[in-house]
Amino acid sequence: MSWFQRKAKGINTPTELKRETPDGLWHQCSECKQIMHTREHKNNAYTCIHCNHHDKIGSEAYFKLLFDDQQFTELDPEMRSADPLEFVDTKAYPDRIKQTELKSGLKDACRTAEGKLYGSDITISCMDFGFIGGSMGSVVGEKIARGIQNSLNKKIPFLMISKSGGARMMEAGYSLMQMAKTSARLAQLDEAKIPYISLLTDPTTGGVTASFAMLGDFNIAEPGSLIGFAGPRIIKETIGKDLPEGFQTAEFILEKGFLDFIVDRKDLKDKLASLLTMLDKRKK
Repeated sequence: MSWFQRKAKGINTPTELKRETPDGLWHQCSECKQIMHTREHKNNAYTCIHCNHHDKIGSEAYFKLLFDDQQFTELDPEMRSADPLEFVDTKAYPDRIKQTELKSGLKDACRTAEGKLYGSDITISCMDFGFIGGSMGSVVGEKIARGIQNSLNKKIPFLMISKSGGARMMEAGYSLMQMAKTSARLAQLDEAKIPYISLLTDPTTGGVTASFAMLGDFNIAEPGSLIGFAGPRIIKETIGKDLPEGFQTAEFILEKGFLDFIVDRKDLKDKLASLLTMLDKRKK
């Protein structure tokens, strides 16, 4: 009956003047299912204003969040994967790369950039889950290694933001070699007394967790992030036992001593600045 009341009040919008709600105007939280304005969600660092669930974001969003005035210089932006093994599964590896590039707008699963964080120079490497599950191939390892080298050359801190399903099977042994390469380069960073902070986000698994992601001077994580080597289902099937509640979440890992602290994404830039300031004072 409400539409009769609307007419009675003189409200009568012709069909041709009615407008549809624009796509992308509202965002529904995948955790609590509450609705919020897309702009509000973005301004809240892509976290839910109701339950604080942290949505997955990519390198572009992290760079804009952390670098001053959203200004940065990307290093090796055109680096692409080769096909050393001529790998084919449901499709040839080069075809999969091209398809993923078109879909994601990325060249590979990691980007590295240099800029300023509250006026101080920093190098940041950030993984993108949207490129073949953030898998670690030769390009990812090389970009991270070159990012570390940039910090070594300029004596500036290095931040690694990990988000990965693990090693890239299409590159097999070449992918696994990146674990040793990045770890060796981080050892040089440590010898030079240059700070390395590792931020683990949802999810950080496989060979990435087993190498550079857990080698930070400080290992920190976003709330609720899945962190581990193998997934919970594989572990449960292997050991034949039920896993503890919250197993492999950032909170569980923190409790067991494998993380230094958990940081809300909205506070990330301030926390990093405070941490780097503290490390700089200790060095002096």
